[in-house]
This record gives sequence, C-alpha cells and structure tokens, in this order.
Amino acid sequence: MEDERKNGAYGTPQKYDPTFKGPIYNRGCTDVICCVFLLLAIVGYVAVGIIAWTHGDPRKVIYPTDSRGEFCGQKGTKNENKPFLFYFNIVKCASPLVLLEFQCPTPQICVEKCPDRYLTYLNARSSRDFEYYKQFCVPGFKNNKGVAEVLRDGDCPAVLIPSKPLARRCFPAIHAHKGVLMVGNETTYEDGHGSRKNITDLVEGAKKANGVLEARQLAMRIFEDYTVSWYWIIIGLVIAMVMSLLFIILLRFLAGIMVWVMIIMVILVLGYGIFHCYMEYSRLRGEAGSDVSLVDLGFQTDFRVYLHLRQTWLAFMIILSILEVIIILLLIFLRKRILIAIALIKEASRAVGYVMCSMLYPLVTFFLLCLCIAYWASTAVFLSTSNEAVYKIFDDGPCPLTAKTCNPETFPSSNESRLCPNARCQFAFYGGESGYHRALLGLQIFNAFMFFWLANFVLALGQVTLAGAFASYYWALRKPDDLPAFPLFSAFGRALRYHTGSLAFGALILAIVQIIRVILEYLDQRLKAAENRFAKYLMTCLKCCFWCLEKFIKFLNRNAYIMIAIYGTNFCTSARNAFFLLMRNIIRVAVLDKVTDFLFLLGKLLIVGSVGILAFFFFTHRIRIVQDTAPPLNYYWVPILTVIIGSYLIAHGFFSVYGMCVDTLFLCFLEDLERNDGSAERPYFMSSTLKKLLNKTNKKVAES
Repeated sequence: MEDERKNGAYGTPQKYDPTFKGPIYNRGCTDVICCVFLLLAIVGYVAVGIIAWTHGDPRKVIYPTDSRGEFCGQKGTKNENKPFLFYFNIVKCASPLVLLEFQCPTPQICVEKCPDRYLTYLNARSSRDFEYYKQFCVPGFKNNKGVAEVLRDGDCPAVLIPSKPLARRCFPAIHAHKGVLMVGNETTYEDGHGSRKNITDLVEGAKKANGVLEARQLAMRIFEDYTVSWYWIIIGLVIAMVMSLLFIILLRFLAGIMVWVMIIMVILVLGYGIFHCYMEYSRLRGEAGSDVSLVDLGFQTDFRVYLHLRQTWLAFMIILSILEVIIILLLIFLRKRILIAIALIKEASRAVGYVMCSMLYPLVTFFLLCLCIAYWASTAVFLSTSNEAVYKIFDDGPCPLTAKTCNPETFPSSNESRLCPNARCQFAFYGGESGYHRALLGLQIFNAFMFFWLANFVLALGQVTLAGAFASYYWALRKPDDLPAFPLFSAFGRALRYHTGSLAFGALILAIVQIIRVILEYLDQRLKAAENRFAKYLMTCLKCCFWCLEKFIKFLNRNAYIMIAIYGTNFCTSARNAFFLLMRNIIRVAVLDKVTDFLFLLGKLLIVGSVGILAFFFFTHRIRIVQDTAPPLNYYWVPILTVIIGSYLIAHGFFSVYGMCVDTLFLCFLEDLERNDGSAERPYFMSSTLKKLLNKTNKKVAES
C-alpha cells in the first residue's frame, strides 16, 4: 500500500503552494451545463405543477364521494350539509373489488349524520321512524315499491346500525364490554325478518375484510392518543433539543471529558436496559400465559399484550446485551485511536465556537427541504386527482358485464340493465383515456425524480457552505485573527455564485440512483405474488447493489463538496482528488474518521436513550412531573416512540454540523500533511494538540 502511494497509484500528493491560504476566492463558475439543465428542469417542473393544478381536484382526497361521484360536505353543492358517507352494507367492503377498484361494491350516499340507533327497513316502514329512516335512502326515494323491490334495487339499506364517523365515513361503533364485542350499547340487532341476532355475527363478517375494521380501530386509538398527549410529546422534543444544545456547548469546553462521559453513560444506559429486561423477565416467571411464544401469539393490534410474555423481555435483553458487548469490544481495540478522535472533536469544537452561526444553518436546510416536500406532495396530490370520474357496472350475482364502464344517466334504459336486472351503474374510481391521463404515470415519476434532485441539491448546498466556513478556520495560520469576518455567509455566496452547476451535477447522479431504487421497489411489490425464484433473486441482488451504490455516491459526494469549497474545482475533478486523497490515507480514513462517527453515534444514543427512558417512566405512570401525571392512553408506546424518533432527528440535526466540521477538518488535515513539512517556509496549519499527538512541530514558527 505504501509503495502504491509513493508510485502515484492513487494520484499525485499535493505539493506546496506558497499562495495557498485556504479556500480560494478568485474562482470561476464550474459545470455550467449542469446548471443550465437544472434551471430547465425547474422550469419544466413548474410547468408540470401548473398542469397538475389546472386538472387536479384535491377535494377528491379531502371529501368522500358517493355512488354517483358527488362530494360529501363540499360547499356549493347539493351535499353541502351532508358531510358523512354512509355505506348500505359495510360488510361488502370485504370484496376483492375494493383492492381493484378502490370502491366498495355497495350503494353509498351522503348523509347529515351517521345512524345512532338499530332499525330495520321492515320495522321502520310500519312505524313513526320511517321519516328518520328515509334520510339514509337514495336521494329522491319515494315509498311506492314493495319491500322486496326496494331492497333489490338498492334504494334503502336493509338495516341501520349505530355508527361513528371516521375520516368522514360512517363505520359501526364497535367496542368491547366485558369481553363481548358490542355496537353502541347493545350486543344484538334485528335482521330483516324481525328476529334478534348477536352483533358478533356482524363484527365477524366485517373482520373478513382483511382486518379493515381492526386497522381502522387501531388508527383511531393511535389518533386519540396523539390528541391527549401531543403537548407532552412537544415537551419531550424540547427537552431533547435543550440536551443536544447543552451537549454541543459542553463539547466546546470539555470535549475530552464529555466524550468519555458519553461513552460511560451509553454503557450504563444499556446496562440499565439489560437489568430492567431481566427484572421483567423474572417477574413474569410463573404467571399464567407468560410462557406463550411470540410465534404462537401472532400479530396483535394491542401491542401491550407482548409485554406480558417472557420471551419478549428475553429478546430485548439479548439484543441489548449484544449491543453492550460490541461497544465494549470496539472501545478496547480502538482506545488509542480514540485519543486522536478526541483531538479532532476538540478542534471541531473550537471551529464551531468561532463560527457559531453554523449551528443555525440546519434550520435553513430544513426550511428548503420543507419547500421541496410541500411542492412535491401538492403536485403528487393534484396529479393523482386530475382524473375523471369513471362509472362501472356492479352486480352481486353472476353478470358478464361486471366491471364494464357505463353511464349512470342512461344506464336504467340501456341494454346492460336488461341483461343484468340486478346490476347498478356506480362510481368506481377516477381515471381517463386521454393522452394526458396516459402520461400521468410518467409525470408522477418525473415529480419524484425532481424531488430527489432538488432535495439532494439543498443538502449539497448545506455541505458546501459548512465545509467552506470550517476550511477557512483550519487554513487560518493565526486563529482566529486570520479568520474571515463572515465565513459562513462568504461560503454560502461562493457556493451559489460559482458552483450551482457542480452541486446540481452531484445531486443529479444521486437522484438517478435513488429513482432507480424506487422503481425497483415498485417492481418488487408487483412481483411479490410471482413464484419465479430467479426473478426474486435477481431483484434482491439489484436492490442490494443499488443500495451500496447510493451509499458510496453519498460518501464520495460529501468529500467532493469539501474539495469544491476549498479549491473551487468542478465536480469530477473534486471527486477524483478527494477519492485519491482518501485512498492515499486509507488507514486513517478507515479508523480515525469512523471512530469520530462512532462517537457521534454514541452521543445521539445517549440523548435519545435518556429522553426515551424519561418518556417511558412518565407515560407508564411511574413518575410524575410536579403535580401533573400522564394522560390515560390506549397505547403508551405511541407517544414514547414519537418522542424517541423526534429526539433522534433533533440530535442528528445538531450533530450533522459537527460531523461536517470533523470531515472538513480531516480532509484539510490530510492536505496539510502532504503540502507542508513543518519548516519555516512550509509550516503546518494544524493545531498544537494534533501536532503533539502526531509528533509534528513547526520550526521557528510560533505554534497555533
């Protein structure tokens, strides 16, 4: 390896340049063609958005539609005062047609409110409740038919069941009482013949819809948990933000001590997790049902059931023990490299201290990413809702015309209605046969591709900006006297003015790989039902290869952007120089740089673990804050998981600045070793701590 580096197998090492004093200011525009392509693509993206907004109708997502494709609750329509959708027979939503046509094969109407009582059409017809019942019949219904004809023609539902609105749709109000499934406050209902039946029959029929009702109940319970715990979740995220900020501030002054404290705290947190799992595992010994295996129990919507199994806590304990052993072994074998990593972190702390506004730059990246996500999501919604209403023939019995398109206005007098007397012409979905409708899939792919391109461009802009600011710090011989006045703003201006094309080039390469991965995932979902093992194996290999390629391109782009920020070269030249520089120092890259990444990961785990444990004790009512206690929840894991994920994202945002600083200083450090030798003419720019660790000195020059 050493011979290859000497022979120039990985490029020629950087030579001393007396005029080089850090990021070059007299630079020119790079990769102009890619900049032009990006601007043209953005213009095309805006055009696609305008076309989508012209043809799309987001009401199709917000408001439910009845059997004739009319919106429920939409202002300015005849259904303005009827915001809820009522299904005549909710059990028919279990039909496979739901998956194919995205519409239940049962009449649906818009109603003012969902039913609140048990009532059959036969009983209501001969009672005072008929006026109440008529509001759940098709509009314009006249009581001039027999009972059998009304039910056959689908003019009225056979039975009304107490329901509650969910997403503006009426679903049976099912709940459990003393282990018995109930609808409303009763366990029975009357069928069309006047006899009483157990409501469990209805529930079991609905359950056959592949768990539709259970899934909706689960979603409803999760939503209820969020409504009563959202402010506590926000408090938990604020605590995570404060902890992250304090951690960064403490690193500025106590980097070495904080790193070792962080390592010890992570080991202790994992140790406590192992101890807690063991105590729960021991506590459940001998309890009835605790020895049931996870496989025998199967999937349960109430996840609290798993916490009553010994096998669950045993699995948690094994996982945490493995993590504990891996971390301890890594610390033992890399203990010498940790000292150098601590020196880099100290240097990064000083750099961040002199460029404190860099801690706020992730907010700029977050804002720009939100704009990209909002434009992509709105365009996707408008594209998906720019279809026309398509009506198809539905028939419960054998009918050769089932699923054929029809016209609801002329269907009653058409030949189709004569061939299938029991058939109905019902709204099925939104589609179309025009050229625009045929191009919708391509427009959606273009929308996704542009989202990836712009999002990667925003991330690249942030990386180049931070790299330019931190490189200005490193190459200042007398710190902070030689540091520019506004290093972050200067780097941001240089990136936009000179290197928009280079950033677009790197983002384009990454976006192409990402859109290919999305297409592979789509094809994989379509091929899941296939039994071709070779196709599945090939798809798995392709997905793995493109995943690895994406990771490599992200790593290469990150280092290329650092070289762009320093030297102002184009993307290809910067990527080549960065790659060769890293390859000439592959041992340092593999150990030193990754050790710092590992330490940052431990910092994130410490913050997330601390906030997660606090949230666990609070939401399980084991502690209380002042006089307040956690609200009653259906699933206490909902706010806990939300706090943990949110805490990780917040900690990642703060540590990403530090990570970019360390990577930039590391590349500058490698360049410094190649360019300079510590002589009076070629002094090292690295800090005195790094020179001491590497046994380097500057001769006849005061150390920095």
